[in-house]
Amino acid sequence: MNLESALRFSHTLLDQVVQQGDTVIDATVGNGNDTIYLASAVGKTGRVYGFDVQQAALDTTKTQLVLTGLLPQTTLIHDGHENLSVHLPSETTLAAAIFNLGYLPGSDKQTITHGKTTISAVQQCLTYLQRGGLVVIVSYYGHPGGKEELSELKTFLQALPQKQFQVLNYQFINQQNEPPILFAIQKR
Repeated sequence: MNLESALRFSHTLLDQVVQQGDTVIDATVGNGNDTIYLASAVGKTGRVYGFDVQQAALDTTKTQLVLTGLLPQTTLIHDGHENLSVHLPSETTLAAAIFNLGYLPGSDKQTITHGKTTISAVQQCLTYLQRGGLVVIVSYYGHPGGKEELSELKTFLQALPQKQFQVLNYQFINQQNEPPILFAIQKR
């Protein structure tokens, strides 16, 4: 057995809860890898809501969804994840959500996620989350602004009531160059 990277472990965790027909969120579409993964996991009877502030990210992801035949179960939204409740039907129940924090690789490094908007989005996800559901957050923090977001996020996560949520922290601590940190929040 090999220990998994934070990104691979995020999928291992999601594999345990996401089923055909579920509703899930990719809060940071980026290059579309998680969107494709989630669309495949929920199948044709499920729904993925994907958010990104960069139209280029949504365009790239849409192309991949069309090529893989997974577009029908996916709704791509050009908006920040902090506005997700505006775009979700009020009766929505989420099985899971995933966030990859930082910036879009290969793009403008000035466009980054921020603690205030990320925490707002996570709070909204938790209100829609079903019992046993997961919110998975992978924090890439080795860029300007990343450590501040990570600090704010940790403070928020540590204060979540343990009777309602379990919060996992997963990170390789002996790697150089600020390895990503994975947080997983499960609703009890």
